[in-house]
Amino acid sequence: MAKDFENEVPGGEDPEANASGSDPQEGAGADELTVDDILGAEQNADAAAEDAVLADLESALLTDLKRLQAEYANYRRRTEEQREVEIERAQGAVAKGLLPVLDDLDRAEKHGDLEAGSAFAAIAEKLRGVAERIGLTTYGAAGEAFDPQQHEAIFQVPTPGATEQTIIEVVEIGYRLGSVELRPAKVVVAVPAE
Repeated sequence: MAKDFENEVPGGEDPEANASGSDPQEGAGADELTVDDILGAEQNADAAAEDAVLADLESALLTDLKRLQAEYANYRRRTEEQREVEIERAQGAVAKGLLPVLDDLDRAEKHGDLEAGSAFAAIAEKLRGVAERIGLTTYGAAGEAFDPQQHEAIFQVPTPGATEQTIIEVVEIGYRLGSVELRPAKVVVAVPAE
């Protein structure tokens, strides 16, 4: 007797029985698993060990991610601080280059060379405007109290009736860029006469 292997279906079922359209899942109701059955089932030891390894790996990756995020935040902060320092340094270099020109303009103004409406006066105003826009400010004026932290006394004049050290004349104006002193004011100081 020769077996017909071509028409044989695994599991010993007749091929015509499958073709008849009957659903093999009908009647298997006792063997079906529900979602609650699957979620409530206990894990075997191999699955629990694999979950522990995955949890350790996930924890290590999360730790690495947090470390990288902190390093990146520190890098951004350092870069921003360094950028601000470089901007201030560049502005300081420009401002220091302008100081001799501004001194010449002050001297020209004291001598009457900057007549209102002249081309030279217009250029002087534009240059002073640029200095102001970059944050350059002046300090040191006659009548102010002398402060050795801000002023450089080049000469002291004993003055009768003076009770404290006071600036009589400003020889060279002091300049600041923001809170940084670029040059102290050079002044003549009135001191109390003895």
